[in-house]
Amino acid sequence: MRNLTIGRIWDIPIRLNVSLLVFLPILAWLLGSGTQIALYAGMINGIWPGSLDPATFQVGARSWTIGVLGALGLFVSVAIHELGHSWAALRYGIKTESITLWLLGGLASFEEMPKEWQREFWIALAGPVTSLLLAGAFAAALQVTPASLPIVVFTLGLLAIVNVVLAVFNMLPAFPMDGGRVLRALLARSRPYASATRIAARVGSIFAILFVVVGVFAFEIIMVLVGLFIYTAATSESRTVVLEDLLDGITVRSLASTDASVDDDETADALLDHLLAERRTDVLVRDGDAIVGVVTASALREVAPEDYATTTVDALVTRDLPRLDADLGAFPALIAMNQAGSEVALVEERGDVIGAISRSDFSAAMELRRGSRPV
Repeated sequence: MRNLTIGRIWDIPIRLNVSLLVFLPILAWLLGSGTQIALYAGMINGIWPGSLDPATFQVGARSWTIGVLGALGLFVSVAIHELGHSWAALRYGIKTESITLWLLGGLASFEEMPKEWQREFWIALAGPVTSLLLAGAFAAALQVTPASLPIVVFTLGLLAIVNVVLAVFNMLPAFPMDGGRVLRALLARSRPYASATRIAARVGSIFAILFVVVGVFAFEIIMVLVGLFIYTAATSESRTVVLEDLLDGITVRSLASTDASVDDDETADALLDHLLAERRTDVLVRDGDAIVGVVTASALREVAPEDYATTTVDALVTRDLPRLDADLGAFPALIAMNQAGSEVALVEERGDVIGAISRSDFSAAMELRRGSRPV
């Protein structure tokens, strides 16, 4: 879904997902309902010297005012929670690319995730600690707010409670939530990062299933959505870390094909012979001494067999391809190709194209690495 940038803090873009704009009115309505007001009023009375009467907030537009203030305050609190993560990351020299507020909360996107367990531990813990400090600030303000301002009293008390809930919920060891990242950090003290991630992801998946089951039986759609998000995110990050581990230490240069090539004036018949001889699904195309692109087996399939003798490689070559530096690591190269949506990329050295690399090259390297490691 589309994200709208609403401002910057510490040069970090703060973005609103369209899903949040749809959900905010619903949340405001829920918070302003009689049942919720009575529930929170009772909790606020436990931390405020005075006494709130829930019936007071059923007069006129007060319930809607509380609902709107509570909904907006919740997501401002979520943004501050994510800024807590960003502040801790900044202390380690890690840049936050953006903070996105969406249906299920907030997400701080870092330019890289630290693999040192101490760094991940403190960055993950910074969010819940920030929420607890924010809860303390709201609770302190609540103590000096007079009873003549009941809406202010209710809003401050609500946000104090909500921030405590936010901190506690995020500390559940449901990877990749904050508690799950703390768990991975602690596991990574005594085992490889990839292994720690797999274990944390399994724990996260168990929590995700529990959330979905409880949400279904309790008819809580938000809990179901949270469970599905955790399961998907945990599985995705676990796979990403495993891929990164398998490709660690490998460069684009070591995977690139630099020898197999055809001239751009050769026929499709000759191209087919090259592909079969090299046992590849792609081959470099040269115009004289210069590499101008890549031709793939899928491009050849678009040509009718009876036209092979009259179709030249020049008509089939793909020239507009992503370009990767030969010394780039294999994992960031794979990420770049995924972002470009390309199956093949050209490999450059000092500005000159020296070869090409395809997804099958990455797959072969990972299979070799996986097969060479002890079980």
